[in-house]
Amino acid sequence: MSLQEQLKSELKTAMLAKDKARVGTIRLLMAEIKQKEVDTRTVLNDEEIIAVLTKMVKQRKDSISQFEAAGRQDLVDVESAEIIVLQAFLPQPLSEAEIDALIDSTVTQLAATGMQDMGKVMNALRPRLQGRADMGLVSAKIKARLA
Repeated sequence: MSLQEQLKSELKTAMLAKDKARVGTIRLLMAEIKQKEVDTRTVLNDEEIIAVLTKMVKQRKDSISQFEAAGRQDLVDVESAEIIVLQAFLPQPLSEAEIDALIDSTVTQLAATGMQDMGKVMNALRPRLQGRADMGLVSAKIKARLA
């Protein structure tokens, strides 16, 4: 079952359960996917949908930090609930050891020796780690490995 089909199925289930928060979040996600499809004039595959999901989760986390600074706990709770719904559609995150193993194998495979090879390593890892690891953390680990 593709991710879009899974989203439609989950939307129907949430609507039958009268779960307004879940329905709203899934509709927001589907609207974002549709907007991306209209912009690119293509139908998004699962990898591209995962990229949209990752972006939306990151936006929510940024909003939470701003709302906490402003003392708006009500908005923090709403954003946190949306993150939980969105993360349900993301693939299982990788552990630190799995990330390290992927980085090591990619560095060896590409024969990367220094910081000038960082872009090559990141480009090789991005498709395999998209939505499964924090790319900022991955970038820091690659820098440490290549330094």
